[in-house]
Amino acid sequence: MDAIFPKLFGFVLILTRVSAFFASMPLFSWPAIPTNIKVAMALLITIFFSMIIPAPQLTQIGSIEAALMITNEAIYGFALGLAVTMLFLVVKIAATIIEQEMGLNMAELFDPLTGEPSQAIGMFLEMVFVLLLFSANIHHLFLTAIAKSYASFPIGSTPDIATLLAGIISSGSQMLLLAFQLAAPLLAASLVLMVVLAIASKVMPDMDIFFISLPLKIGLGLVMIAFMLPYLNSYVGEFAHLINKLLPI
Repeated sequence: MDAIFPKLFGFVLILTRVSAFFASMPLFSWPAIPTNIKVAMALLITIFFSMIIPAPQLTQIGSIEAALMITNEAIYGFALGLAVTMLFLVVKIAATIIEQEMGLNMAELFDPLTGEPSQAIGMFLEMVFVLLLFSANIHHLFLTAIAKSYASFPIGSTPDIATLLAGIISSGSQMLLLAFQLAAPLLAASLVLMVVLAIASKVMPDMDIFFISLPLKIGLGLVMIAFMLPYLNSYVGEFAHLINKLLPI
């Protein structure tokens, strides 16, 4: 019984970090995925990692110490999942900026994947991005990130809050920067359109600029989204590069 307890408790610790990671990151945390599938995936991945990660050497452990170790593993998993989520939200934030420039930010739809209200452009770009991720096997990097977390933060170690916060802050800054980079072409084209319409309003004061600007902004936005899709594919590579940099070892 004394030989089984360390392995069993190590399995629980690995399951806690894996479950917290999946619960806090997109794709796996979406309500569209059935709960039994999420549980099965977490258990299978935990079994895999429990075979390659040595169990903690524990002789005697109290209930308070065990609860603290489980809490530490949950902190690691949630922090890593939050950092990945921020990188994933780049496309959604860029789509929000685009929708605001096109005047479509008030047209809300129900997103069947996340179970939250969303806009048509955001749903379209997010689905395209997810398909690109799976086509490039980027989802394998999620398992690599978990494996690297055990190299950087072994089982039973006390969370390095400064390192975890630095990774989350870095992901947040990259999220905003990359979102504006993706939306920058449309912002520039929208600015040019506004200048042209302002000049037209001075040349032809009787023309209803507001009535004309709405279809022009929507048409320009759709054209710029078509030009944006290849850059969305290039962001998939940047996404993989940033995930690999989350936990340098």
